[in-house]
Amino acid sequence: MNDRTSAPEPGAVALETGPTPLPRRIGPSDLVVFPLALSGTAFGWTADGPTTTGILDRFVELGGTLIDTADSYAGGRSEIMIGNWMHGRSDRDSLTIATKVGKNPDNPGVSARSIERAVEQSLQRLRVDAIDLLYLHIDDPTVPFDETLLAVDELIRAGKVRYFGGSDHTGNRLIEARIAAAQSGVAHMVALQQHYNLVHREEYEAQLARVAAQLDLGVMPRFALASGLLSGKYRNRADLERHRRGREVAAMLTRRNLRILHALDRVAAETGGAVATASLAWLLSRPHVVAPVVSVSSPDQLDAAMAAPHLALSRQQLTELDRVSQ
Repeated sequence: MNDRTSAPEPGAVALETGPTPLPRRIGPSDLVVFPLALSGTAFGWTADGPTTTGILDRFVELGGTLIDTADSYAGGRSEIMIGNWMHGRSDRDSLTIATKVGKNPDNPGVSARSIERAVEQSLQRLRVDAIDLLYLHIDDPTVPFDETLLAVDELIRAGKVRYFGGSDHTGNRLIEARIAAAQSGVAHMVALQQHYNLVHREEYEAQLARVAAQLDLGVMPRFALASGLLSGKYRNRADLERHRRGREVAAMLTRRNLRILHALDRVAAETGGAVATASLAWLLSRPHVVAPVVSVSSPDQLDAAMAAPHLALSRQQLTELDRVSQ
């Protein structure tokens, strides 16, 4: 029963009216997080210091706990800005910090030496004693998994990393990694970060979804809003010209994807929320998805994203979004 006296305006974000979202566990780890992650891709690149601080403050204010970055984002500046923001905060233990190694030109690849050096430098930039979740940002078949896994395991034993996951691995490679970890008696992956959203489903769902379920991996969809397309702000060529990221979105303005946007418009109207909220709520309904990773360029953009875990889409709405995005 709804006891509100009036319905929200279309597009409004009403965090307090939806069901309280339950934190989600990342795979078999003891990391339990709010079901939406904040990406640090823009920090130190398109977001300056004050903007970054405002975004991080708003994220925590809305209940966020998982911050996702990489040693290669803005040449390491993303980690530095997050570390400066965290420094002196009394709630460090309530935050889950994830970063990635493998793409920074100073420590490229996933050899033991590169991983050890990269983690040490990330710890310094983030100003923390331990990284909660470390991702292998690339998969390099020329480096034996035994070498990579042993290096990560030593960091875990040293207390510098708590858990780790994959970010650029095929299903077969994830299975190979699990077998190698079992044979060597070292820690295994608990998470998978993968390109996955309403307009980009096949790559994950064709094989990786089955493997994630088989290996009990917590799934963190990246590009969760398809570079902004699934926020609803790109509808035509004029929209592309008005926004900085318009050029990379241009190829996604297809008839199929516009049909997806129209379906999201209907769901948003029915729920009194935003298009971005409906899109992320669909992702959160998928098996093994823990926390979609979302990048924003201003604090106010977080409100629609952070409303998604509060929104439970109906079976009819989910079925319609499934159908139109096939």
